[in-house]
Amino acid sequence: MTAKIYSSAVIGIKAQPIEVEVDLGPGLHSFNIVGLADKAVSEAKDRVSSAIKNSGAAAPQRQNRKITVNLAPADLKKEGSAYDLAIAVGYLLASNQIKPFDARKKLFLGELALDGSLRPVAGILPIILMAKEKFDEVILPAKNIKEAEIIKGIKLVGCENLREVIEYLEGKKEVGFISNKELQISQNRNYAVDFVDIKGQQQAKRALEIAAAGGHNILMFGSPGSGKSMLAKALPSILPPMSLEEALEVTKIYSVCGLTSEEEPLITLRPYRAPHHTASKIAVVGGGSWPKPGEISLAHRGVLFMDEIAEFSRDVLESLRQPLEDGEITISRVQGSLTFPARFILVAAMNPCPCGYYGDPEKECHCTPAEILKYQKKISGPLMDRIDMQIEVPRVKYEDLKSEEKGETSDAIRSRIEETRQIQKERFKNLSRAIYTNGEMTSKEAEKFCPLEKEAEALLKKAVESFYLSARSYYKLLKVARTIADLNHSDLIKTEHVAEALHYRLKNEN
Repeated sequence: MTAKIYSSAVIGIKAQPIEVEVDLGPGLHSFNIVGLADKAVSEAKDRVSSAIKNSGAAAPQRQNRKITVNLAPADLKKEGSAYDLAIAVGYLLASNQIKPFDARKKLFLGELALDGSLRPVAGILPIILMAKEKFDEVILPAKNIKEAEIIKGIKLVGCENLREVIEYLEGKKEVGFISNKELQISQNRNYAVDFVDIKGQQQAKRALEIAAAGGHNILMFGSPGSGKSMLAKALPSILPPMSLEEALEVTKIYSVCGLTSEEEPLITLRPYRAPHHTASKIAVVGGGSWPKPGEISLAHRGVLFMDEIAEFSRDVLESLRQPLEDGEITISRVQGSLTFPARFILVAAMNPCPCGYYGDPEKECHCTPAEILKYQKKISGPLMDRIDMQIEVPRVKYEDLKSEEKGETSDAIRSRIEETRQIQKERFKNLSRAIYTNGEMTSKEAEKFCPLEKEAEALLKKAVESFYLSARSYYKLLKVARTIADLNHSDLIKTEHVAEALHYRLKNEN
């Protein structure tokens, strides 16, 4: 007898239904799983056999039959342990150990422990999103329920073990419910660093405010101990709360990586990722034999901080070009390509030279000109061209450290940024694609939404001609000036807005 049960595979951050076909035939005992299964899937036969035995049913190992499990489509690679429950239910149905039921609109997910209990699996959110369109209900581990109920309008059946699943399918126990949970973005914003904790550095604070308001990438360079890392850690505290759409985008990525919390599965705080400079290219951009999102995707809609950026490998740095330009990363393999979202604010920090004191007014640099040039050339021109703002972070003076004067809090700065983001939301609301910040504009959109007064246009023209700026640099300048104008509630980009944008752009142009 043959039984067909449905499960799901996650490809990238999207889910696809998988047909789990179980066939029992005459012959000596064998248990084979086919359909491009990885080691974890192939080992399911041992987990399933023990789980069925310990749930009170006749296990496959006790039957002198040939058991074949096919995971279709057969040309799609399958990984992980999420198919265990579907295989077990398919076997019980094919061997007539449970009452027949209509399996066409039911989706089964879950890893089986040897005692029959169900363990949670990764990638639940994209699976439920897919299931809502194609199935009526999803049977899954109880520990995955909180993440699954983020999606409204589909029946969820959370079970603790295989025995509960059998009782539910036979109508002996009702454990399902329709998810109608009202999602709310948490207002609990506890950050390690508040802007009020940062002494001095008024120019750097202003630059970070502009970067946060418009979603612009920023490079900070200065002597060791000048506060670059502390400034980067404070940036998330002034970013506005995520919208529900943004929160779902981020949570999908974390769900696929198995990084969601069992208690609070919805990611509501903007991500802050700070990979070490020894991180591999795959760890940063994503990939692997079973491609998974990397640090740049985990920083989606948040901040990616690359401290000592010049110490990262050349391959890692050059691989940032596409995501900085397009807001996504495409990973190509022989079998096909996958695209992961990667729309983040890059905050990079570096010393001006190997010893860190080139240009320091108080401490002498011991590097040779050749060493300084070699160090600074580690960041290529094309990559530097994609960084909107470049600022110098000087050493904090003793007077600033001992000053009793309090600076602005992150809450005060964030309120201005929220107003500015609202202006941008209104500006872009009629576009065919969803964009949230000025930094996401294309060159065509920048021409449309960045009107310049005559004096400002003349200044911009002079800067382009004098410093031989590329077309990309020109549009980066224009978008930063647009953000500065928005912060000042000005519809027209004025001379002072362009001048300030130039101040943040020309550090390394000459």
